Amino acid sequence: METKITGTTMPVLEITLAGGEQIIAEGGDVAWLTPGFDIQTSTGFGSGGKGGFLSGLKRMIGGGQLFLTQYTASGAGGFVAFAAQLPGTIRELAIDPADQFMVQSGSYMASTPQVEVSVGMQTKLGAGIFGGAGVVFQKLAGQGVAWVQLAGEIVEYELQAGQSLLIHPGHLALYRAEMQMEFATIKGVKNKFFGDSLFLAQLHGPGHVWLQSMTPAKLAAAIEPYLPDKSSSSSSNDN
Repeated sequence: METKITGTTMPVLEITLAGGEQIIAEGGDVAWLTPGFDIQTSTGFGSGGKGGFLSGLKRMIGGGQLFLTQYTASGAGGFVAFAAQLPGTIRELAIDPADQFMVQSGSYMASTPQVEVSVGMQTKLGAGIFGGAGVVFQKLAGQGVAWVQLAGEIVEYELQAGQSLLIHPGHLALYRAEMQMEFATIKGVKNKFFGDSLFLAQLHGPGHVWLQSMTPAKLAAAIEPYLPDKSSSSSSNDN
């Protein structure tokens, strides 16, 4: 198996497989591929070999798809490509019992068959905060390689034991699974999203953390003024 990440603002992950090699991904995320792949979809894929509907259900709770797709290369081999959905970067992660990660929901792209993709943490922050949906992170465990897409520019920190960092949850892209996290309320900050209090994630070392400069919510807010007014379109159609 060989991988290549190309591009800058909107990168593409290209995975070249030898005959019989397999890759798991969310089905709708494939961008292009060579002919000849055996393609199957199941709730058991992405379970790290554990299989079963329950594994898929846990993954869906974590913001992923209930069904994942397995691509198996033919005898001649081939490649499959996945394009980033937001401006940013694609990172490759080596997964084993000593190296497990928590990634923001929606960031998982693909993995080798023995990687387990499940819900790692789900926290409600109340109505009005992130639309009442709260914060969800998926856990990448098992054994193998996974690829994740992170939004915007990436800033990394290595926290030592006793150190902690307060982070807006939307900017917390990826962190090592053994790190402890809690939510803190910061008084005195007023804005249109949080009112009188700012909710931040407090991540405790030791461990490594990847922060993203862009959040999907901020990107959506930036382009919203340029989108067609649906109510106006509906009124025009009615006349």
